[in-house]
Amino acid sequence: MEIVRRIGVSPRARGSMSGQTCPDIFELSDGDFAVIGTDSTDTLEHLLPADARRADYERIVVITRETLIRAKADIPAA
Repeated sequence: MEIVRRIGVSPRARGSMSGQTCPDIFELSDGDFAVIGTDSTDTLEHLLPADARRADYERIVVITRETLIRAKADIPAA
């Protein structure tokens, strides 16, 4: 598995002064996506809807609204 491309704009283009510790989204060579964000599993897990579950190896990751909105144009429709 490899990172194929960034989805959206770089953290620096979104206003990060250092561009080093900000949320990011990447498309992987197998078609999946990797997300860099804040691990909020402990805070949000008990708030999940009754039909939502998380495996032990999964984390609930939060990214900024701007990160996702700026990525929207790069997300494939199918």
